[in-house]
Amino acid sequence: MAQPAHILVVDDHPLFREALHSAIVAEFPDAGIVEAASVEMALGVLQSGREFDLVLLDLTMPGTRGFEGLQTLRTFAPKLPIVIVSAHEDPATIHEAMMSGASGYISKSIRKGELSSAIRDVLNGAVTLPSGYVPPEMTEAPLTEGALDPLQSLTPQQARVLLMLRQGLLNKQIAHELGVGETTIKAHVSEILRKLGVASRTQAVIEASRLESAAGARQVPFPPMKDPRTGIR
Repeated sequence: MAQPAHILVVDDHPLFREALHSAIVAEFPDAGIVEAASVEMALGVLQSGREFDLVLLDLTMPGTRGFEGLQTLRTFAPKLPIVIVSAHEDPATIHEAMMSGASGYISKSIRKGELSSAIRDVLNGAVTLPSGYVPPEMTEAPLTEGALDPLQSLTPQQARVLLMLRQGLLNKQIAHELGVGETTIKAHVSEILRKLGVASRTQAVIEASRLESAAGARQVPFPPMKDPRTGIR
């Protein structure tokens, strides 16, 4: 890059933040690096108006589950490259991260030189993935016409949120039931609207019902859970 890179490092472990900082400086001596120990802190940095070229995000962060941290930051900054840096190296996790909007995936076991190279690739517009990564094959069932509809692109947590939207619950109620912050729920709702191609919660509910009917009443694989209002599963 012609201009110095501006990178936001989001990780709750000080030692790994230091390691990332060292790797970045080795490749980009003039880089502007900001560190955040939580997703909420990172969101605050982004909301302050500071501009970044890249976010390096630990997958497992306090106060988040699964890909909630990624989805929260992606919703606020849809065009900002966000690369997951994680100790989890299984293909299913990597695939889900990419499907959830990551711009790349870096293993924490990577060598320092390889890490610098991966960061440089992303800053130059490329996608970086672990060496030897092969997307998991879809072997559970043969593909049929209409099988790859938008409902299938929802993550399990987004499916839960959509189910509660269909029950008429508000963001605050959904956040309480799932044990997460209301900001996280807002991020999930935004992602649901984007994936379904609609502009409102009401349209999302209508579109979900339409897609299910068009697919022969095939239901979204919602996990078993109790109705927040009745306590009945």
